[in-house]
Amino acid sequence: MVAGDRTCGGRVTLPRMNELLVDRKDDGVVLITLNRPDMRNAMTDTMTAQWRETMSELAADREARCLVVTGAGTAFSSGGDLSWIGERGAETVPRLRDRMLAFYRTWLMIAELEIPTIAAVNGPAVGAGLCVALACDLVYAADDAKLLAPFTSLGLHPGMAATYLIPRRAGAGVAREMLLTGRSMSGTEAVDKGLVNQSFPKNDLMSEVQGIAAKIAQNAPIATRLTKVALNHDHQDMEAALRWESLAQPVTMASADMIEGLAAHRERRMPKFTGS
Repeated sequence: MVAGDRTCGGRVTLPRMNELLVDRKDDGVVLITLNRPDMRNAMTDTMTAQWRETMSELAADREARCLVVTGAGTAFSSGGDLSWIGERGAETVPRLRDRMLAFYRTWLMIAELEIPTIAAVNGPAVGAGLCVALACDLVYAADDAKLLAPFTSLGLHPGMAATYLIPRRAGAGVAREMLLTGRSMSGTEAVDKGLVNQSFPKNDLMSEVQGIAAKIAQNAPIATRLTKVALNHDHQDMEAALRWESLAQPVTMASADMIEGLAAHRERRMPKFTGS
């Protein structure tokens, strides 16, 4: 018997796979790995439940400074696990709406986190999987990663806020092309289209992203969180930005981190920010 196995009525029951791996590093970087490589990291009910729990924990985690999300194996995520649709074809539209809305809102909890978030798209990012990546603050992809949203070719209307996230990142023209034709983009092409920030050779992706995350984690947590809030506000004009900044900047001026930052700059050393 494999260690950790259980018996039930004479049968061996294997322990449930952890479909979400969470690695918290000492510098405040948190790495989440979607862990169903056998399903190309499809977003199963189990993974979705684990994601909801993890996002709730991170929202209250004052030690976390940056989140990186990637996929196990060769894919980032093949999107939602839709195998249940055939089994539950009799569900009414209102019940399906409630189910899908809960699914969308759970996965898009990542967009509500105060800490900066990074998607490391190591392989295919499809449909809802692509949308979760685009919901992150920064998106980096392997040069040969495939990014696509083939909803209509499956007979589906786009979901997971695809009609918002794609045009917000890359413009209406790219969104129409991706959503109406379903064509894929490589990581390198996605950079040219503005869909992702940068692409790297596949073998270099994680080391490059981890370096970026470490840099973010080194910065002052209060200033970083407030800056993310400001960017998410999508100020309508300069005056709106000035009104926000005239409130947020004094908050950081009153922090111990600002004193440490100025001292470190003066002493030509790395600052040690505490988030206070």
